[in-house]
Parts: sequence; structure tokens; C-alpha cells
Amino acid sequence: MYTISNRLKTFSIILIVLGVLGVAYGFMTSQKSLEEVKTMLVEEHAHTEDTEISVAEHAESAAPTGTEHADVSHDDEHAAHVQEQLAKRPWSALYVSALFFMTIALGVLAFYAIQVASQAGWSPVLFRVMEAISAYLLPGAIIVILLAVGSHFIGHHNEIFIWMNPEVVADDKLIQNKSGYLNITAFLIRAIIFIAGWSLYQYFARKFSIAQDNAEPGDKRNFKKSFRIAAGFLVFFIYTESIMSWDWIMSVDPHWFSTLFGWYVFSGMIVAGVTVIAMLTIYLKGKGLLPLVNDSHIHDLAKYMFGFSIFWAYLWFSQFMLIWYANIPEEVVYFAARIEHYKLPFFGMLVLNFVFPFLVLMHSDYKRVPWFVMMGGVIILVGHYVDLFVMIMPATVVDRWYIGIPEIGSILLLGGLFMLVVFTSLSKAPLTPKGNPFIKESENFHY
Repeated sequence: MYTISNRLKTFSIILIVLGVLGVAYGFMTSQKSLEEVKTMLVEEHAHTEDTEISVAEHAESAAPTGTEHADVSHDDEHAAHVQEQLAKRPWSALYVSALFFMTIALGVLAFYAIQVASQAGWSPVLFRVMEAISAYLLPGAIIVILLAVGSHFIGHHNEIFIWMNPEVVADDKLIQNKSGYLNITAFLIRAIIFIAGWSLYQYFARKFSIAQDNAEPGDKRNFKKSFRIAAGFLVFFIYTESIMSWDWIMSVDPHWFSTLFGWYVFSGMIVAGVTVIAMLTIYLKGKGLLPLVNDSHIHDLAKYMFGFSIFWAYLWFSQFMLIWYANIPEEVVYFAARIEHYKLPFFGMLVLNFVFPFLVLMHSDYKRVPWFVMMGGVIILVGHYVDLFVMIMPATVVDRWYIGIPEIGSILLLGGLFMLVVFTSLSKAPLTPKGNPFIKESENFHY
């Protein structure tokens, strides 16, 4: 039976406190007056101008100085837009981190349901780890929704989703045409359905799993219940995950859509989820708490990490290539904005999510080396965060981005909460699901 240590609890709370301070700092420093923004723009233009002159070595063809830049930087409308983007940054940073941890929990829950529905024989020794990680799904999803709606009601029209701003909708015919779907009431109704369905499955799957441990020998009723609800959940999940990806991520750019987007988001969450399963399993095994887990289990988890990384890259390329090749203005605008202002993270996430995992985990022997798998896992998780960052930030802050205190604070805050929930859940039940009919097969699994 696992018991969460006081040291781990304290560490999680410290992360949360540091995160709260970082987030608070982000909100305080993001609120700038129009005059402060104008001054900042003047300084930026002056710096840009000096750089251009230096590069051109004061050539006569260099960009003109003085009044042209001053006129642009003092333009009230432009300054107001920049002011809005700066105010949205802490909301967006929190939202990206909230999505990051929530999608990990949802990806783990889907992977767990697949194992149960397929009656996989290799994975039951890992079920308690999966159940503990998925315990974060309910609080994590609620946080996502509170941030999405809170940025409208609390943020004084500094919305993460511009379709929540009635002033924007009034001037935008395209969003008006989508308002029957993109409105706060419908958004909340759909969110309640998603979260309720996912959470109910997580609750009953955990309940039946623990009940099976306490059942009489030969009594498989709870195991059969787990199988049936897993099969039903997967049908529910495949629809709700796609709609969730449209609502919670894609609609930050309401003028753009992709029919492949649901699968793309799924690939990211599943690879991140399996990665966290592998990393937590290695940690617990190193503590001697998972004696039935052997190198073959780690090897299989690493294979899934490798395989889903390839799957993510395939979907990334498919979406990018088709839109780039067709070159339809309303489609390429999505990638044009990201390549123009986010070139490093946009192409960097391809390296983090595909190239590094491919090179690190390609060799079969390396998949059995725990520290190697952990190193690959860290790279994959950083890549998953950057992927979500590039999905959200260009639509909210445009070019006013960087990784600073608000972003780091958000990760610490929600990362500390994630750790506290997961490890607390681990301590609520034995780490070995001894009542599972496939536990012996899983224990003797060798590849």
C-alpha cells in the first residue's frame, strides 16, 4: 500500500505557492495603461530602427527615423490592441498549462479504457498508476472551463475566446453565422456533458477495479462491468474528444477550422498520457513499490511512446501539408501567423515531439533502460506543452509572447496540484490489482 510522504506533500504545496505568486505577478504586470503601452511601442520602434541602421551601416537607404514611427506607435487603436494582448497573456498562460495537465489525464483515461476493453494481458499491473493519473481529470477539466469563461466575466473582455466578446461578434459576420454554436450557454452545456461523462467513467472504472480485488475467487462480475463500461466509454470519448478539441482549442481561432484537428489533439494527449504512465511507473518501481513490473512492461510503454510520437508527426504533417499545398487564404492564415511570429516553437515542437523521441527510443534495447525512457519522456512532455502553447498563444497574444514568469508560474501551480491529486489517489488503494483475472499473465509478461 502506497503512502504519500510528507516530503512529497510539502514539495507539491511549495510548487503551488510559487505558482500562485508567479501567476499573481503576471496578472499585476500585465495591466498597463494606454500611455504605458504607447511608451513601450515607441521604445520598441526606436530599438528596431537602431538595429536596422546598424545592419545597414547608416546607409542612406535605411528605414527613415522620427515621425513615421512615432505616428504609428502613438496610434490609439494600435496601442489599444497591444494593451489587450498584454492583458490576455496571463490568462492564456494559465489556460495552456491547464490544458496541458488536463489532456494528460484524459489521454491516460482513454488508454486505460482501451486496455480494459481489449482485455490486454500485459498491462493490469499498471492499472493503479493509470487510475491515479486519471483522477486529475475532473478538477483539471473544471479549471479549464473556469479559465475559459472567467477570462470573459472577470477579465473585463480580455477573453481567451474572442467569440465571447459581444463587441467583436457585432463586427464579425463570420462569427455571427457561427453564434448558434459558439455561444457561452452552448459552450457550458457541452462542457458539462463532456466532463460528466468522462468523470463518471473514471469513477466507476476505479470503483469496479477496487471491488474486483475484494471479490470472492472466481467472481468476475466487477471485471465484466469494467469491460462493458470501457467499451461504452470509448464510443462516447471518440465523439466528445473531437468536439472538445473544437470548443476548447480550435475555437480560439473562430475563422479557421480543420477536419483533422480532433485526431491531432488526440495524438498529442495520448502520447503525453502514456509518457506520464511510463515516468510514474519507473519512479514507483525505483522505490520498490511495483515489484510485479519488469523491463518488458517498461519496454512496451516506451514502444507506445515511440509509436504515438510517429502518429503525432504523421497527423502534424498531414494537416500542414494539405493546407500548405492547397494554399487557400482562409486556411493558410492559421499557419502563416504561427510561422511569422512563432517560428522557433512551431518548428521546435516538431523536433521535440518527433525527432528526439525517434532517435532516443528507436533502438529496442534503449526502451528497457529507465533513465533513457525518462529522458525521452521529459522531451516529449516539453514538446506537448509547446504544441499547446502554439495552438493558443497566437490567437490571444499574437506576437506578444515569451516564456516568462506567468508561464512558469502557471506550470508550477497546476503541476503541483497535479502531483498532489495523483499521489493522493495512489495512496487510496493497493498498487497491485490482485483481483484482475489477467494479473498473473501481466506478472509473467516477458517480451
